Amino acid sequence: MAYEFPGAGALDYLPCRYGASKLLFRGPRRKLEGRYCAFLGGSETYGKYVRDPYPALAEAALGLPMVNFGYMNAGADVFLNEPAIIDAANQARVAVIQILGAQNMSNRFYAVHPRRNDRFLRASALMKTIFGEVDFNEFHFTRHMLLTLKRVAPEKFGLVETELKAAWVARMRLFLQKMTTKTVLLAIGDHRAAGRPGDELGPEPLLIDEKMIETVRPFATDFVRVAPSAAARSAGTLGMVFAPLDAPSAAELPGPKVHEEVTEALTPVIARHLKGR
Repeated sequence: MAYEFPGAGALDYLPCRYGASKLLFRGPRRKLEGRYCAFLGGSETYGKYVRDPYPALAEAALGLPMVNFGYMNAGADVFLNEPAIIDAANQARVAVIQILGAQNMSNRFYAVHPRRNDRFLRASALMKTIFGEVDFNEFHFTRHMLLTLKRVAPEKFGLVETELKAAWVARMRLFLQKMTTKTVLLAIGDHRAAGRPGDELGPEPLLIDEKMIETVRPFATDFVRVAPSAAARSAGTLGMVFAPLDAPSAAELPGPKVHEEVTEALTPVIARHLKGR
């Protein structure tokens, strides 16, 4: 089996807070002083079920504290709603910002929870008018809601997709404009195992295309793209630590091999921007 049973060897994420933020991040907690780098992102950056996610691997490689501001299921809204985290990231020598999917953001069609961005709160009057055949009271998560819309009314789903893409570009541009330190925009390609049944909503990060990335790219100092190798993808959950019931959740997240490849691509770029700082 690819999983390890929890118990004495179960992962302790050492959850911690920074400043006035209400968000719980993965520890160990770092002092926000002196020379350090910051990693802002979602579930991949947090590294659930992985002993050493890429922020920790980068710390070992570069010998500099790396503050993990990865937040599970985050969209850009998480960070835009937490000025304390933006401020902490701006004190870093370099901030790595993961490109997140477009589904977990409030927009003209629906609202998400301000911190738990994958939680669907409500549909707008516009959404209810366009999708009159859908009962939005049935949904608790954005992915489930979007997948249902695409299946029930594929001819109208394009309206939502267009709105999400436009909202993502606007939100990411605002996010990057708030950054005053050097920033490395990180795009991690679909990390799910080869041969896995395809998600009807498309590859990860959801609903992000090249034109969108090129639009926001000038607002960052640098850009790194990581396309997980076939070997890393096929390794799946090998080396991850999770309970049997968490196997489906773990399969949606990158395993240790993907984290290693992200680190290999990122560290020389971070090192270059650290010179003289």
